Amino acid sequence: MSASVSLIKKYNVPGPRYTSYPTAVQFDLIEPAALGNYLEKRNSSPRDISLYLHLPFCASLCWYCGCTTVITKKKGHADIYLDYLEKEMKYYASLLHPDHSVKQIHYGGGTPTFLTPKQLRRLGKMLHTHFNIDLKAEFGVELDPRTFTQEHLEALMAYGMNRASIGFQDVNEEVQKAIHRIQPMEMVQDCMNKLREAGIASVNLDVIYGLPMQTRERFAKTLEAVKILDPDRIAIYSYAHVPWIKPAQKLLEDKELPTADEKMQLFIDAINYMQENGFDHIGMDHFAKPNDELNVALRDGSLQRNFQGYSTMSGLDLYALGMSSISSVGGYYFQNEKELDDWSAAIDQRGNAWIKGVRLNREDKIRRAVIMQLMCSRNLNFRELWDTWHINAKEHFRDELERLKPLEDDNILTLTSDGIKIHAKGRFFLRNIAMVFDQYMPKDKAKPVFSKTV
Repeated sequence: MSASVSLIKKYNVPGPRYTSYPTAVQFDLIEPAALGNYLEKRNSSPRDISLYLHLPFCASLCWYCGCTTVITKKKGHADIYLDYLEKEMKYYASLLHPDHSVKQIHYGGGTPTFLTPKQLRRLGKMLHTHFNIDLKAEFGVELDPRTFTQEHLEALMAYGMNRASIGFQDVNEEVQKAIHRIQPMEMVQDCMNKLREAGIASVNLDVIYGLPMQTRERFAKTLEAVKILDPDRIAIYSYAHVPWIKPAQKLLEDKELPTADEKMQLFIDAINYMQENGFDHIGMDHFAKPNDELNVALRDGSLQRNFQGYSTMSGLDLYALGMSSISSVGGYYFQNEKELDDWSAAIDQRGNAWIKGVRLNREDKIRRAVIMQLMCSRNLNFRELWDTWHINAKEHFRDELERLKPLEDDNILTLTSDGIKIHAKGRFFLRNIAMVFDQYMPKDKAKPVFSKTV
């Protein structure tokens, strides 16, 4: 592998994933009226936008999960949720220019396929009623094989779904029992077969390493199962054990979690698998086949990061609907109420549910541009910073460039007179590189805020 065990250990420290900059840790209370005025001005002319819909319901809790969820078996709860989502859609539709165009849609969760096919058709119709959906819009949905049926697929495709992400995690029954998510390989294969037969051209698998009961032998079976499933993209996530944020994770602490060294070896095994099976490293924990659109976006410079991770279209305003979801529009990040009752009450009161966020100042925007270029392009061009921001990068980031020299010594990157060039093995350490330019990194290193970078 291109990154050594010693380097991974050295740089495996807590840090943000940089799906935004500033990160959500910096969000503070915002004034809804001021943000509303900003959005109205922002949409005085037509814009291309992206929509994210958070569908939080799950029939049972996966004990490793770090997502914002609502655990229930009552399907009627989703009908009420859709009522409020439609109110939120109407609010945003009133702000958008009549000639806006939706280029991207993503359903996240929770479990989007907790909804019945009838409910999913209702949701699709709502979107097409209130927004101008481009006929070629990229439309991705997170799927749970335990709840996915042919009827779900037909309901989703009827309104444009053309990409899917399958929550796979681990194939071994011992691990699945430990994390409270029983999902046999046959079930995942059936889900994949349905997607392929329907013509879904891009399917992602989420795999997690560092889960309880995982060993190298068991994880090898998971990687072999991945090979059989043959996805277009793979996300190999490190299990983030953050029980101070997600108390349910305390249930895993007596379940034989891998040691730090064992977890590191699982990661190395996953990397070796990627290299041996034709997947290119997009960055961090994301891999894709050469002809996948993530790879195409990396090559043509349109790759970006948002709250769902790496994405294929840059420059879109992201409007996020549903409880806890985070939007990114122009110079604002703003997050909805996290609790279901608070979210619905806010929608009833004013049509939106914003509670926290941040308006970026000039320095924030400069550093956001730097971090996103490093994360997505794997380089930094000083001339481009001058052309865009009229700053002398060598002077502006004198201290940061000095702090990058140890990474240069470790052959992770090269500092040149023109900028920064990240080497192939540096793709595993993009978060570490970005942290150097983050002026909000917590001073108290002992306080747990972020998961580890590798």
